[in-house]
Amino acid sequence: MAYVKVTREMAQQAIRETNWAKIDAQTDEEIARNVASDPDAPPLMTGAMMAAGAVRVIRERLGITQAEFSRRFLIPIGTLRDWEQNRKQPDKTAIAYLRVISKEPDVVAKALTA
Repeated sequence: MAYVKVTREMAQQAIRETNWAKIDAQTDEEIARNVASDPDAPPLMTGAMMAAGAVRVIRERLGITQAEFSRRFLIPIGTLRDWEQNRKQPDKTAIAYLRVISKEPDVVAKALTA
């Protein structure tokens, strides 16, 4: 596999030469077709992959371990691990709960200890 070092100038030139109007005019179907035909494009993230990443991001933003998150928000540690490792996907109720935790973690924690 060959590697090419891309300089700042090369990237800026590519940006200048890109036909942005043509890109903006693409339909979702055309975009999907172009991505599928590009061997260098990473696979598209599934909903489960995004949920797994979201759970991890919320926890890491709070700066706490899985065990601490589990205790603080009363989510079984196994469930949390399954979500973060993309073995299982949170259901709609859990996703709503995670959104509330994301927005108001202290309020949720306080409500659970009252």
